[in-house]
Amino acid sequence: MKNRQLSTGRDVRDGEIRGAGPHAPDGEIGVTGPTARDMEVAAALRTGVHRLVKLLRRETRNEAQLSLTERSTLGLLYPDLQLAPSEIARMEKVTTQSMSQVINYLMELDLIVRTPSGEDKRKVLLSLTPAGRVYVEQRRRDKQEWLANALHEKMSPAEKDLLMEALPLLTKLIDG
Repeated sequence: MKNRQLSTGRDVRDGEIRGAGPHAPDGEIGVTGPTARDMEVAAALRTGVHRLVKLLRRETRNEAQLSLTERSTLGLLYPDLQLAPSEIARMEKVTTQSMSQVINYLMELDLIVRTPSGEDKRKVLLSLTPAGRVYVEQRRRDKQEWLANALHEKMSPAEKDLLMEALPLLTKLIDG
């Protein structure tokens, strides 16, 4: 397709504006949304991250056989947060009824405790017990150790350096 120049000095071609754009190093700004390259990178990133998360879950211990929501609830409270059950339900995108079942099970295992709110005695706050804190820390250590071993066995020092260089980009994607 033929390029035509806008009054801003940018070229228009195939539905894209090419010029000094703030979002891409090569100056491309998608007029109609993500480019084919954006979609290609997104698919590869989604697939890679998904496979890594599944592998970490499979390769690390979960003796208590906790569900993903139960483990995530513990992670939200780590290390010393106190949250209302409704806050956790909202963060986990589950109903308060479902969250009640999660909370009751975690309390049976002595991983969390309910305490009355200091501000409103009608409300309760959840926090980790010492055993809950140990559980979260051990799971995190197990995953980090597995990942460190995989990096050691499968990647060269240069590849590890490249991963370290890419981490700020992932952080930017997550944090905005």
